[in-house]
Amino acid sequence: MPSYQPPLRDMQFLLHEVLRVSDEFKAMPRHAEVDADTINAVLEEAGKFAAEVTFPLNIGGDTEGCTLDQATHEVATPKGFKEAYAQFVEGGWPALSCDPAYGGQGLPYVVNQCLYEMLNSANQAWTMYPGLSHGAYEALAAHGTEEQKKTYLPKLTSGEWTGTMCLTEPHCGTDLGLLRTKAEPLPDGTYKLTGNKIFISAGEHGMAENIVHLVLARLPDAPKGSKGISLFVVPKFHVKADGALGERNPIFCTGLEHKMGIHGNATAQIAIDGAIGTLVGAPNKGLAAMFVMMNAARLGVGNQSLGLTEVAYQNALAYAKDRIQMRSLSGPKAKDKDADPIIVHPDVRKMLLTAKAYAEGGRALQMFCTMLLDKAHHHPDEKTRKNADELVALLTPIVKAFITDNGHTATNACMQVFGGHGFIKEWGMEQFVRDNRINMIYEGTNTVQSLDLLGRKVLGDQGAALRKFGKLVGALVEEEGVNEKMAEFINPIAVLGDQLTKFTTEIGFKGLQNPDEVGAAAVDYLRVAGHLVFGYFFARMAQAALRAIAAGNTDPFYTAKLQTARFYFAKLFPETATLMRTARAGSRVLMDTDAALA
Repeated sequence: MPSYQPPLRDMQFLLHEVLRVSDEFKAMPRHAEVDADTINAVLEEAGKFAAEVTFPLNIGGDTEGCTLDQATHEVATPKGFKEAYAQFVEGGWPALSCDPAYGGQGLPYVVNQCLYEMLNSANQAWTMYPGLSHGAYEALAAHGTEEQKKTYLPKLTSGEWTGTMCLTEPHCGTDLGLLRTKAEPLPDGTYKLTGNKIFISAGEHGMAENIVHLVLARLPDAPKGSKGISLFVVPKFHVKADGALGERNPIFCTGLEHKMGIHGNATAQIAIDGAIGTLVGAPNKGLAAMFVMMNAARLGVGNQSLGLTEVAYQNALAYAKDRIQMRSLSGPKAKDKDADPIIVHPDVRKMLLTAKAYAEGGRALQMFCTMLLDKAHHHPDEKTRKNADELVALLTPIVKAFITDNGHTATNACMQVFGGHGFIKEWGMEQFVRDNRINMIYEGTNTVQSLDLLGRKVLGDQGAALRKFGKLVGALVEEEGVNEKMAEFINPIAVLGDQLTKFTTEIGFKGLQNPDEVGAAAVDYLRVAGHLVFGYFFARMAQAALRAIAAGNTDPFYTAKLQTARFYFAKLFPETATLMRTARAGSRVLMDTDAALA
């Protein structure tokens, strides 16, 4: 059976020694009193909840799955899920980073991100039930009417109600401009919605009293395409004027998807048969409003793969230390045993270190992005808020695609460490692989994220946001450029930073002549950018570790951090050279292939 230990030491290192979040919070009146002791205490309790309450339900939830009663349209979640959710609500965890005006605790987003990393390690399928509620909360907080906020936000904050995002339909996939769900205005100012949605995570369950569906639909006079989409809030149960629940709204689960992974989460087919909802935001501007939730979900999906990478690594490491097989190539290491532990073999170490590096790099990036969200929402200086918002917009597709692709590599590598036992369910490794696989697909496939990064976020603003991140890299290079001990970490990002600027310009010029050049290069481009981002954070982590050692700290954690950083730059970072070469191969070898694909 697998096990899980919350990575509190690494979280504390990043929060307090690398990002120095307490100093950042002092500039934000809302968070000025949040100190390291408060953060550490919250995360310790969060780790206990994840490890002791949700993790034990993971394998059983995967085996049991969800069941739909076709007569009532109700979904039963796996054994223990509802009780765990009740504990989650009782502990106040849904309210952690929500606004105190709606009953929230008002803690920073970066603290909430750490909670959800641990929950994703423990049980991704369970975590999706409360996880989507945060996106619904943010969308309504940003675009809802005062009445909608009053009705829904306190209940989403407390966790008494959960939220979903009802976007895609059987015929349209990611191309939401093709959706057909209709919204007919009624005399009382509400709307009657009719249509069908698919792939709705946590779309039906009995874990909460009500489910707040955010639904994309078209008004009768809406223009075609994505410019004619509106957003509506459609509750499972009508809400009376006094806040009490009323009759059942005709928005029903008609089927559950049979999936490769995340079996414990109800991925629902939803039929909307004249359900009553209210408009969120302006007519025909629903996609912009929904993007608040979609971007939150994209950061959340990256966090899912981060969680799975961490738990897979922990279990593979423990197994490699215990499993004996063959002798070390350089001579026996465990002379008192019939064979050596497999951790002595170079390639086993490579697989373990790959997972460890991708977990630690992903954690640093996730924390940085949620710290940016805290600044974008709560910093008193408008320029700082704008800068943070632009940076997190640039990094969001990298979080979603790079971390989930890396999660695929890492969970597969960790399963490989187990050999044949990794293919057996009881060890839990094959579930981590299966659960992670969806993360590369939903909330916009990783190709869509790559197109978003290169086409919209980089070329779309002539590289302005990319230059903002480049300034961070440049400042670190300037700060540590003459430090010999930092050379092995600084020189690679200095070189790649210059290469990426030229690479971007080259693709941009090619794209002006033939847009397919952008499509052909986008996936490779995102991985190059991802490695620059990870390289920057590994350099910052190495900087903090070297300073701690220089100050006389003998904690082996810092030596381990330096060794992981060296591995990353030696074995993973050089992928960028190949990626730039394959991107430069252009679109012709892909598009001039009608005969090959006949």
